[in-house]
Amino acid sequence: MEPNVTKFDLIILGASGFTGKYVLKEALKFLNNNQSFSSFNSIAIAGRNPTKLAQTLIWASKPNPPPSLPILLADTTNPPSLRSLCSQTNLILNCVGPFRHHGDPVVAACVDSGCDYIDISGEPEFMERMEVSYHDRAVERGSLVVSGCGFDSVPAELGLLYNSLQWVGPSVVNRVEAYVSLESEKRIVGNFATYESAVLGVANASKLQQLRRSRPKRRPRPMIPGPSPTKGETIEHQKKIGLWAVMLPSADASVVRRTLSTLTEKPKGLPGSNESPEMVEKREAFWSSVKPAHFGVKIGSKSLLGILRITMIGIFIGLLGSTSFGRRLLLNFPSFFSLGLFRKNGPSNEEVESASFKMWFVGQGFNNENLASQVNAKPDMEIITRVTGPEVGYVSTPIILVQCALILLSQRNNLPKGGVYTPGIVFGPTDLQQRLQQNGISFDIISKNTISS
Repeated sequence: MEPNVTKFDLIILGASGFTGKYVLKEALKFLNNNQSFSSFNSIAIAGRNPTKLAQTLIWASKPNPPPSLPILLADTTNPPSLRSLCSQTNLILNCVGPFRHHGDPVVAACVDSGCDYIDISGEPEFMERMEVSYHDRAVERGSLVVSGCGFDSVPAELGLLYNSLQWVGPSVVNRVEAYVSLESEKRIVGNFATYESAVLGVANASKLQQLRRSRPKRRPRPMIPGPSPTKGETIEHQKKIGLWAVMLPSADASVVRRTLSTLTEKPKGLPGSNESPEMVEKREAFWSSVKPAHFGVKIGSKSLLGILRITMIGIFIGLLGSTSFGRRLLLNFPSFFSLGLFRKNGPSNEEVESASFKMWFVGQGFNNENLASQVNAKPDMEIITRVTGPEVGYVSTPIILVQCALILLSQRNNLPKGGVYTPGIVFGPTDLQQRLQQNGISFDIISKNTISS
C-alpha cells in the first residue's frame, strides 16, 4: 500500500474460523454505524482461503446483504503476507489459534510494522513469551500488543478491579476468589479451541516454568494487607453463591498477576502516548483506588455431579496431555474425553444462543487496615460482586474483542505508545466496563457483609 493511502481501521485475521466468524459478525454492527458513539470506518478480512472468507462474510451479514469488504490473503507460515497486512491497517484482530503455534509470526509482523495487535488467546505461555520476546521492540516501534481480549481474560481482569473498587478506606481487601459458572437452557458445548488450548497447555507447562525462570529479574509483587490465603479443599462447596467448585487452571490468574505486578512498578498506571490532562487525572484517580489482592479462579457447578464431571475431564487432560500419543487421542476424540462438553464442530447456533455465564468474585478482607497487620489476623469483611453475560466463546468473546478494538482506535492517544501488556493495565481506566454493560455483559454488587472468625 502506498504511504499516502488511507489504512483500514482494522483487519480481522482468521475471520472464517470458528470464533473469527462471530468476531466479524459483531464487528459489522459497528461498521459506519452512526447510531454508535464510536464505529469502524473500514474493515478488511484476511485468511488463507478467499472463498471461505467470502462465504463467511455472507453468513455474518445476514439478514442484510454483505458489505463490500476487502478480502486479503495471508498465512501465518508466510511472514511477507503478514507484513503486507500490517502495512495496510492500524490494528490486527488475531483469531488464528492455537496461538502458541500460529501467534508469534503475527505479533512479530505487527511489532516490526508499528501496527497495533489484540487477540483472543487464553494461553499463558504464549502471552508471557510474547512479552519477553517483543516488549522492548514494541515500545520502540510504537506497537501496542494486548493478548487475552476475550472471555480470557477481560471478565476476570475487570471483575477483580470492580470488586477491588468496592473496598473503600479504611477497609482493605486481602483475597478475591473468582467462580466461573457456565449455564444453558439446552446442553453446554464448549469451544474446541479452548479445549485444544488446555491440552496443549499441559504439554507446554514445563516451557512456561522454564520461561519464567529464565527472566533476568523476577516480577515485583504487590504488597497485600493480611496473611497469604491457605490452600483450601480440592472440591469446595461455596454455599453463598450456590456452587460446587474446583480450581480452574486457566490464563486468568496469571494475567491478573501480571497486571498487578505492572501496577506495583507503575502505581499510577501506564501513561498514554498523548494524554489529555483530564485523562491523566482520571487514570491516576482510578489506579489509586485499586487495591491489590491474592487472586484465584475456580470452575463451578450447581451440582456435585457436575463438578465431578469437570474433575474427570481435568484428569483425562492431565494424564494424557503430557505425551504426543495421549494428545492425539484427546484432540481426535474430544467428545469422548470431555464427556460431551466439547466437540470438533462446536455448538449449534441454538446452543450458542441458549448459553450464558456467571462469574462471581468473592472478596474477603478487613474493615480496617490496622486489623490486617495483627498476628493471626482473619478477614472480617466480605464483598461479593458478579459479572454475567451471554455464551463465552462465540458471543461474549467477540463483544469484548470488538469493544477493545473500538477503544484502541478511538482513544489511541490515551493508551500506551507501545509495548506488550495485559488487558487490565491497558483498558482498566477506560470506559471498557461501561461499553460491555451496554452490550450485554453486566457488572453487579451482590452483597457486602461482616463475617465472623
